[in-house]
Amino acid sequence: VQLQASGGGLVEAGGSLRLSCTASERISSINAVAWYRQTPGKQRELVAAVSIGSHKEYADSVKGRFTISRDNAQNTVYLQMNSLKPEDTAVYYCNGDSSWGITLAGAFASWGQGTLVTVSS
Repeated sequence: VQLQASGGGLVEAGGSLRLSCTASERISSINAVAWYRQTPGKQRELVAAVSIGSHKEYADSVKGRFTISRDNAQNTVYLQMNSLKPEDTAVYYCNGDSSWGITLAGAFASWGQGTLVTVSS
């Protein structure tokens, strides 16, 4: 399954953005979908994940500011990002799998293009 992220852009600190993750097949059939981010020279890190049963996990750095949600009717998983900080600047990716563990670990052989989020101070 191919998952594609979109919705990035330039925003001032304290602002909001909503990212979208669309799938090549019914997203309702993918058990676990997650958002990740990567900055130059650093490993890709998990930002948030949501299961088919709506169980959610968040990185400590985004708890209380970011919200992940699934909209099966729109075949999309969203990442609502509020109170953005300059340290949130990164390329954001989405991916998913039937395995919750694989999804949390980000252990995928392939990734989509990602979408760049830039937060200015």
